[in-house]
Amino acid sequence: MEKDGFEQLKHQVEEWVREGEKLVHQIPQTQLYAAIAVVLLTIFFFLLVRLFKRAKPNTIVLTGLSGSGKTVIFYQLRDGSSHQGTVTSMEPNEGTFVLHSEINKKGKIKPVHIVDVPGHSRLRPKLDEFFPQAAGIVFVVDALEFLPNCRAASEYLYDILTKAIVVRKKIPVLILCNKVDKVTAHTKEFIRKQLEKEIDKLRASRTAVSEADVANEYSLGVPGEVFAFSQCQNKVTVAESSGLTGEISQLEQFVREHVKA
Repeated sequence: MEKDGFEQLKHQVEEWVREGEKLVHQIPQTQLYAAIAVVLLTIFFFLLVRLFKRAKPNTIVLTGLSGSGKTVIFYQLRDGSSHQGTVTSMEPNEGTFVLHSEINKKGKIKPVHIVDVPGHSRLRPKLDEFFPQAAGIVFVVDALEFLPNCRAASEYLYDILTKAIVVRKKIPVLILCNKVDKVTAHTKEFIRKQLEKEIDKLRASRTAVSEADVANEYSLGVPGEVFAFSQCQNKVTVAESSGLTGEISQLEQFVREHVKA
């Protein structure tokens, strides 16, 4: 019985194939080619859209000088905890996760790839590994001990803002003034102005260096004008946070502005 059923099905399929061939032969060649072309174009555009969707960056890079609080902020984003007792890391902290503040939200939430790159000068070249996938860069500044580190922070930030990939891709940068919960911490307005002043000095001194030494850099600002972050080709904003108390709402807003949920 099973054999008879299989044979019957086989004959039915063969009949459908023959009917299909007849229909194809009845269609004028020009129409047939046009239909095939439409199908192929549809498939091509579908694959193209999928490729661009998959390639959209979802990495947020945390960087800044050692001791600025990057690792504490990383844990606040991931766990909602400061993880007190953490020490300065010599390897990047890296993870892909839903922000802790969004865990209880309904619906599908897109995870974010967060990378905390150590601030030690010898480890800064690791940044270049993550910039190609970066949707945003967070430059963390210690608002409490800012003045003694202003020059070093400005030099580091200058190097980031003049990197070719950052300029070409117009990767947004958030200058995050951390530890603002402390009474003697400097305000974000003060920090912004001091960084702009120092970068203006750096710009003048770096411009005097031979072109061979700065061939891989872009110049900052407008010639003949005092430097301001608003002159950068990529968007540079300033915000405040306290990794210790967990007040990182402005940072989370930046993350979700550039990695859509």
